[in-house]
Amino acid sequence: MNLQTDPKINKLKSGLYIVSTPIGNLDDITLRALEILRKSDHILCEDTRVSKKLLTKYKIKSNLISNHKFNEKKNIKKIIDILKTQAIVSLISDAGTPTISDPGNILINECVNNKINLFPIPGPSAPIAALSISGFSNKYYFYGFFPENNSEINKNFENLSKINASIVFFISAKKFNRSIGIIKKYFLDRNILICKEITKYYEEYFRFKVNEIDQKNITLKGEITLVLSEKKIENKTSNNLSESDKIKIGKLIKKLSIKEIVDLIKDGKNIPKKEIYNYCLKIKNEK
Repeated sequence: MNLQTDPKINKLKSGLYIVSTPIGNLDDITLRALEILRKSDHILCEDTRVSKKLLTKYKIKSNLISNHKFNEKKNIKKIIDILKTQAIVSLISDAGTPTISDPGNILINECVNNKINLFPIPGPSAPIAALSISGFSNKYYFYGFFPENNSEINKNFENLSKINASIVFFISAKKFNRSIGIIKKYFLDRNILICKEITKYYEEYFRFKVNEIDQKNITLKGEITLVLSEKKIENKTSNNLSESDKIKIGKLIKKLSIKEIVDLIKDGKNIPKKEIYNYCLKIKNEK
């Protein structure tokens, strides 16, 4: 991989920068993110009060524009007009990578339609942080915020339960405690990692088999990240008579007793004795 170190090459182009910010610990921000935020003409943020804590720590004085889910449609024309002046504009969320379960997609699509430059500035991401310590499959499905009502949960979970990959959710502690039963209903054969306050002082991680979850076992507050493991696929090939077993029985049926054949075929396999016995009877009657 060739890394760019020449300052001329790294000169900022105009456009919209999608800048990842810390998910808890304010030290978790990249040097590049700080440089871009300092050089931005405007910074779009969800809650200016939250963003100011980060920006004040790093002495960043760029102009802030409030841009959240309740006003992002109203803001579109104003922001696109700013970007058309060849300005450098950054989009940040309260925590983590913008547009991932946060506002921003409407603006992204408008930038695409208007041929405005878009630049991702990678950094902290709660789903990736949680997955990195899960020990589960690195093939994953990111769902985002937990469904709102039971009908939506049942509809979505019916489909999600068929996915053989890790599944990541955001959920409030209160909702999690109410949802233990329905998680067990659809994901009973999986393992679960519950991540509380990732990167913060009181961060904790709880690991269970889904069928062992009990809200008495853990104390949760605030927003948490859940990771469900991939499905456990049972190997059923040894539970039934194979074609080679059937051929072997056909050759032995006149030489050995049914009991001897059952013991011989059963040895080291999970095939039920009754299945072997019934097949032996069937072959014997056909002879």
